Amino acid sequence: MDLEDIKVEDLLDEKRKDADSGISRAFFLTSTYGEGEPTDNTVDFVTRLKEMTNLEIIGASEEKKEDMDPDSADDLDMSGLHYGVFGLGNTEYEHYNAIGKFFDHAFERTGSTRVVELGLGDDGQDLEGDFESWKENKFWPTLKRLYISDSTVLDRLEHAAPKEELLSTPYAIEYHPEPQKPSKIPLEKVHGSSRHYFTAEDCSIQVVRELRSEEDPGSTVHVEIDVSNAKEINYETADNLGVLPVNQVVVVESVARSLGFDLDQIFTVRAADGHEWHGAPFPMPLSIRECLSRYCDLTSAPRRSDLKLLASYAKDPVDKKALLRLASKEGKTEYKEKITDAHFGLVDVLRMCPSIEAPMEHFLNFVPLLQTRFYTISSSSSVHPKSVHLTVSLTEAKRNDGSIFKGVCSDYIASLKSGDLIRVFSRSSTFRLPKDSSKPILMVGPGTGIAPFRGLLQERSYQKMTQKKTVGDNVLYFGCKKRSMDFLYQDELNAFQKSGILTKLHLAFSREQNEKIYVQHLLLRNSKETWKLIEQDGSCVYVCGGVKMGNDVMDTLKQIVSQEGGMSLDAAKGFLNKLSAEGRYVQELWA
Repeated sequence: MDLEDIKVEDLLDEKRKDADSGISRAFFLTSTYGEGEPTDNTVDFVTRLKEMTNLEIIGASEEKKEDMDPDSADDLDMSGLHYGVFGLGNTEYEHYNAIGKFFDHAFERTGSTRVVELGLGDDGQDLEGDFESWKENKFWPTLKRLYISDSTVLDRLEHAAPKEELLSTPYAIEYHPEPQKPSKIPLEKVHGSSRHYFTAEDCSIQVVRELRSEEDPGSTVHVEIDVSNAKEINYETADNLGVLPVNQVVVVESVARSLGFDLDQIFTVRAADGHEWHGAPFPMPLSIRECLSRYCDLTSAPRRSDLKLLASYAKDPVDKKALLRLASKEGKTEYKEKITDAHFGLVDVLRMCPSIEAPMEHFLNFVPLLQTRFYTISSSSSVHPKSVHLTVSLTEAKRNDGSIFKGVCSDYIASLKSGDLIRVFSRSSTFRLPKDSSKPILMVGPGTGIAPFRGLLQERSYQKMTQKKTVGDNVLYFGCKKRSMDFLYQDELNAFQKSGILTKLHLAFSREQNEKIYVQHLLLRNSKETWKLIEQDGSCVYVCGGVKMGNDVMDTLKQIVSQEGGMSLDAAKGFLNKLSAEGRYVQELWA
């Protein structure tokens, strides 16, 4: 069940209780978004848990029960619940698996009984292997021990007949002989993870232009999107824009050819007999071409469990054996080399194993949905209320065979021309200017991390020039390879400096000298100035870019706070955590 569709209190509903024991059982798979935040679909659920437990997410796992104030929490008794949690996270982020840890401790505090030890998966290493280990060594053994008392039942389970060759699928397909327009499906009848497919709006591309010089082999494009006719896009400066990508035509045709699909065939999905319907996965009726283009992830590396599933559809024993080897624990190294490191997607697997046959209803059961990509908006909503600007770096990697892998969304955006339509929606972000415009801001954003700061500088200029407000200092640390190659928005930043909006611009060009210089090095070099901005002047600090850069900046700031503030590194970390809790230290990082 999607946590968006259930309340904490529902876990104790009579219909969910075991008839003999009166106990409810719930096991949670949770992931962490950004810097220790809940995903969109769990926000309400997490908020209710906070109310019930008086726990905060960051650091909740380290708190001792006796140190908490029980009188400040709700008195809902959840002692009738048995629970377990597996968290999905990434150790590259500072707040590793914060939501999984929060769920585990919050339910303990409600009086619920933890029956399975907390499991933690690290997507930076082998998340799937972590889950398999937890499932096999903790989850199933515990459930057997606690809930199956009849040894004959266990014996039947463990000696069950082999599974059928063609797996069951929850979907059935109804094909239509004539083209049909998509039906209007109410949102309450849409699957929770698919709602953006129904709410995103078609907007017109105004501008796509290259920001890097011809000297640079890479590509970063500036994109302007007309949102004047969009009903639901009312963005604030530095919000995020969700973009629904589209697969390349050559990829779609290759998958259809491999599986023998007629791209022009129109169909509708419904629940198969004996299966529960969990909501529409995408707008329909639609053609197979539209389905493969907009809603199926055909290029991301399939997980090992996906390969194991695909093996059941391979008719050639050689194909089946190859897929099972890659899916096995023993094949982890080969899987990494041949699938993830090689940027080998489902489209490539189908070419590699041509004997795979899967009807459309089975294909929809194993193909992942094509996920929305989020970009931090690089324009001010006050200056550009009817236009959204993005700064998009094209993701590229050379494969072993010499071909070039391109990121599905960045390649799609870069290929668009003026007048083309793109499906988008807005989402709020944690980047917000201080309510007191006289307060200074410190911005750190190398590469495309410059995006939100372009918007913030436009907004500060609007506050000063149009609203006649007093605006504090604006200090920016920007880094790239060379001034002549990838100094994004150089002319605009120079203009901001000339007008006095950009008080100081610190530039780190990593490849213009023998020793590489990054933004964190300049921060440390200007430690006294940085400490004064934060401690005396009350500056907000914003960091945007890659996770490694964000961690390096965090370590540098700890060093500055410790050195200039005369405190230990632990105390400096506490100081920065306090700034973060107050909304004065905000990071938006990506792996």
